[in-house]
Amino acid sequence: MTDRPLTLMAVHAHPDDEATGTGGVLGRYAAEGIRTVLVTCTDGGCGDGPGGAKPGEPGHDPAAVAEMRRGELETSCEVLGVDHLELLGYADSGMMGWPANTAPGSFWSTPVDEAAARLAELMVRYRPDVVVTYDENGFYGHPDHIQANRITMAALSLTGMASKVYWTTAPRSMMKEFGTIMREFGADWEEPDPSEAGAGPEIGLPDEEITTWVDATEFGSQKFDALAAHASQGENIFFLRMGKERFTQLMGVETFVRVHDTTGAPLPENDLFAGLR
Repeated sequence: MTDRPLTLMAVHAHPDDEATGTGGVLGRYAAEGIRTVLVTCTDGGCGDGPGGAKPGEPGHDPAAVAEMRRGELETSCEVLGVDHLELLGYADSGMMGWPANTAPGSFWSTPVDEAAARLAELMVRYRPDVVVTYDENGFYGHPDHIQANRITMAALSLTGMASKVYWTTAPRSMMKEFGTIMREFGADWEEPDPSEAGAGPEIGLPDEEITTWVDATEFGSQKFDALAAHASQGENIFFLRMGKERFTQLMGVETFVRVHDTTGAPLPENDLFAGLR
């Protein structure tokens, strides 16, 4: 045994992703004394500018948006107790099909092996026991999320790091409840129809296919505050409209699919570090 602390590394695409998908586990495991490392791949420059200005609209300056979002990300990390924040600094690629996808320096246009080599250096430095990122569809098809999955899996192959690897997901039962709540709060939400031509993969998984359910309800308020730290994107962060109590009810349990394991910990499990402590 060594004195190296147990370490969780979460690889995310944009500022605010860390709070939405993994704010609970980052907060919980930091409180348990596990070292937490957040890698954010892009600068978030395609996010909202002042007054909700969108990319390409007057008043939207990607460099200024990126600088603002970096400060918000640092605040979020303070709220969650993240020990180390690492920024790969690629340009935000925007949504699939946007011109930003192919802009020089965009994450989506960066060769996977190039970005994976940089991430591999961080894995060698921190030696994570558990790595978390998105699934192969980036959860909902965002190009930067897809790219984050690709470089993470490539970096893991390069380094042989991590005893356990997880992809974030959501139970289909929760997605139905989420749709109901969105409509309740006046959001324009329609259940995607997988049978429609051109429809992408359905979001989330059947409950029985989820391997890992981590109860972080004790840290629901902390997770909410971390998300609220990204105030410039408040128009797009629907969850903030719920208030802390409703938010914690819906988002307090975080779910994952275990895609690599060397511990033999039985499934289903309720701890990303099962088998490691």
